[in-house]
Amino acid sequence: MADTSAPASSLDMAEQVARVMRSLEETQKFVAEQKKLIAEAAKLERDRSLAPWQLFTAGGAAAAAFFGAGAAFVKLLGP
Repeated sequence: MADTSAPASSLDMAEQVARVMRSLEETQKFVAEQKKLIAEAAKLERDRSLAPWQLFTAGGAAAAAFFGAGAAFVKLLGP
């Protein structure tokens, strides 16, 4: 009768080990997803902080183009 309790405890131990392994895998998935979301948030923050500079640069380029077009037009029509 003593032999029947040993396999039951080893099955319980194996079940607990399997449960812990599943829990670790699930935790690793959550950590990977969290890292991905943190990286995405950092990218969006960087893009948000650079947006005014992009607008300033685009405005400067547009102003230079208008100035050049105006100069070409004056040269074309001028004496």
